[in-house]
Amino acid sequence: MANSPTHSDSPPTATTGWSTLHRHHIGIDLGGTMIKYAVVDTAEGTLTTPLLQLPTPVPVTPPAVAEAFGTLIHQLSSRPHAPHPGASVGVALPAIIRRGIACSAANIDEAWIDLDVERFLTDRLDRPVHVLNDADAAGLAEARYGAGQGDAGRPVTGTVLVITLGTGIGSALFVDGKLVPNLELGHLELGGVKAETQASAVARERENLDWPAYAGRLQQYLAHLEFLFSPDLIIVGGGISARHEDFLPHLCLDTPIVPAQLRNTAGVIGAARHAYLAAPIRE
Repeated sequence: MANSPTHSDSPPTATTGWSTLHRHHIGIDLGGTMIKYAVVDTAEGTLTTPLLQLPTPVPVTPPAVAEAFGTLIHQLSSRPHAPHPGASVGVALPAIIRRGIACSAANIDEAWIDLDVERFLTDRLDRPVHVLNDADAAGLAEARYGAGQGDAGRPVTGTVLVITLGTGIGSALFVDGKLVPNLELGHLELGGVKAETQASAVARERENLDWPAYAGRLQQYLAHLEFLFSPDLIIVGGGISARHEDFLPHLCLDTPIVPAQLRNTAGVIGAARHAYLAAPIRE
């Protein structure tokens, strides 16, 4: 078995600690239309099952989602490389999460707001559940296993900023490997309007912008972030990152900027990583 991680985002360990022995966790990424899920080897950041999907229930209420989660956990538990029955589950939610409580709800039912999601899902699923914001989950995966590894195969030190370009703009910030949670940088205002209304992937499609014109929007936005945070690396994700050669070369920043690597698996991998880090030591 591979050695347990020793960098700053590792949980405390004991000589025969349960968390060091059980590195497989279920990761779930709740989206507005689809739920993505898989079993993840958190030592390697790889999937031990295919990336699976099922439709998000409508309406996206907590009880309906809990029922869907129960179904997929039962399904995964019967597969090879299934996690230990006591292994915690990681869930990425489109919400601001503070100490397990949802403080917002994007494309999900407002019944999630003010709900202690970790307690609710732990009780419903009869196993430990740990939740985090979906952009934070994707960032956690990229920083630990993806583009944040750098050329030497070790996590980039200093400040790493992960930006996802999609319907809006998601963001995750890491300082020496530690996540600064719930950083909603898509809501920064540029020219009196929210940045994500001008520089998201959907904004490019809506306004039929060519790549140089879109890169100009991103240049203004990312240069502002560069001034605010002085990052050592910027990682650009979201589906549009598959076309990074069409717009990244048009940018002129002092900070190195690279495309994300994990694509649509990032949220699932990051959720499982969060579950691993949050899992208690059991001897």
